[in-house]
Amino acid sequence: MAEQTEQTDKSKAQKDPIPKVTGIGGVFFFSQNPDKIKEWYSQNLGLEVNQWGSSFEFRNAHRPDEINYLQWSPFAQGSEYFAPSKKEFMINYRVQNIEGLVDKLRENGVTVLDKIEAFDYGKFVHIMDGEGNKIELWEPVDSVFTAMGGKTTK
Repeated sequence: MAEQTEQTDKSKAQKDPIPKVTGIGGVFFFSQNPDKIKEWYSQNLGLEVNQWGSSFEFRNAHRPDEINYLQWSPFAQGSEYFAPSKKEFMINYRVQNIEGLVDKLRENGVTVLDKIEAFDYGKFVHIMDGEGNKIELWEPVDSVFTAMGGKTTK
C-alpha cells in the first residue's frame, strides 16, 4: 500500500498543473569584467565555466532520476538585460505551467514585461516584482541540457 501511495505521489508531482515557482533557475549579476570573474570563480572556487557562466547540476526532489540545472551568469556592467530594473542582479525562477502563471500574475496586477518565448530548452517570460526587481521565469526542458552534455558544477 505504501508503494502505491508513493507511486501516486510521483505521478502527481510529474503532472502538477498548478502555476507556481518550483525552484531557482539562475542567478545573474553585473560584473566589471565577466570573463575575468568567471576565471576567478573557476580557479578559486572550482566552478566549471563556459561562455555563459556555470551550470549547476542537481536532482529533482520529486523525480530523483531527473537531472535539473541552475545557471550562474555574470553580465557586463550596464547590460540592458536587467532593464527596466535598476538592480545589480536578477533571479531566474524555475516554474511549472508558465502560461497559467502569467495569467494569474496579470489578474493580480503584476507587470509582465514581454510575451512568453519558447526555445528547445524551455519557455521564458520577464516580470517586475513589487520593488522593481526584474525577474525571469523559466519553464525548463532539462532533458535538452542533459543531452547536450558538457561540464557542469556539481
